[in-house]
Amino acid sequence: MDPVYFLLLVIGTVLVFTFTNGFHDAANAIATVVGTRVLTPRQAVVMGATTNFIGALSGVAVAKTIGAGLVDSQFITTSTIFCAMIAGITWNMLTWYFGLPSSSSHSLLGGLLGAAFASAHNHWSVIKWSMTKVDAVSGHVVKDGVYPKVIVPMITSPVFGFIGGMIVMGLLFALIRPLRPRFVDRLFGKLQLASASYMGWAHGFADGQKTMGIVALACFVATENGDLKNAPSWLSFLNTPTFEIRHWVIILCGLVMALGTYIGGWRIIQTLGHKLVRMRPIHGFAAETTAASVLMLTGRLGMSVSTTHVITTAIMGVGCARRFSALNWTLVERIVWAWIMTIPATALLAYGLVWLARAIGWMN
Repeated sequence: MDPVYFLLLVIGTVLVFTFTNGFHDAANAIATVVGTRVLTPRQAVVMGATTNFIGALSGVAVAKTIGAGLVDSQFITTSTIFCAMIAGITWNMLTWYFGLPSSSSHSLLGGLLGAAFASAHNHWSVIKWSMTKVDAVSGHVVKDGVYPKVIVPMITSPVFGFIGGMIVMGLLFALIRPLRPRFVDRLFGKLQLASASYMGWAHGFADGQKTMGIVALACFVATENGDLKNAPSWLSFLNTPTFEIRHWVIILCGLVMALGTYIGGWRIIQTLGHKLVRMRPIHGFAAETTAASVLMLTGRLGMSVSTTHVITTAIMGVGCARRFSALNWTLVERIVWAWIMTIPATALLAYGLVWLARAIGWMN
């Protein structure tokens, strides 16, 4: 296939992943507001799609981490990215089918790392594990790479989500103690509209940027490798001589994620909103506010954090604020295993796809 049109195919594949992220992770933003019956599913997906889009336009720190901070681009080709995306999409569809709230973010990361490792012929140096650099804007010395931007937040963000959910719920219990239950439900039913919008924005802010980084990386490596030297003039916008997140990338990825959210992932919404723990509006408010705040902070720092992990552990923390027996521990075990398996599974799948492509002569 002509390299120019193959790049378009790769970008299309990234957008398919973005779409699956939208409907796969729609539950992250709207499960609690549906589970507490504050909004109908249709109202919730409209709100979720709108706030996702706004969130996706709100920053590019995470996009830069994904596109330029994790792997050495000199070993990356558009074929590498294609294999990574196919692996991520496959895992997203598999976990969606079984209704498991696994992390689309981690399926993308696992696919990228596995495909990059295979493209570099098993040289670990292709992966930027940890490095120190000076921030061009602030002038501060900052850490970059897989360890500080992926592994550390992957471990700590669920902990913050769980503990934060417990603390917020405990404080709210103390505040509402003298109030009548019916008044509490009405009050937090209204407040949850704000917290669900906040969570929808945070989901777009955290997850929308990740595929922006991949699209930008695809255009950059295609330009570097000379794939676009014979490109038609109407495709000149694809030429990216230096890595940057262009406006058309931001808007396109934001729109596709919003569309995916509008379609909705009802299987996972049912898992998070109904099966994990019995919820009322006050619980939804506490979980959404906690999770969105964690996502906003980590997103500002350029950390790639799983929206699924944070909101799910926040819901767990809220459920445990009163008693630990409130949780469905069998379901928790299934969710945790899906989390543990995501990066290794997608990395292995992407690695195998690259070697298969090489075996049939599609890649060098």
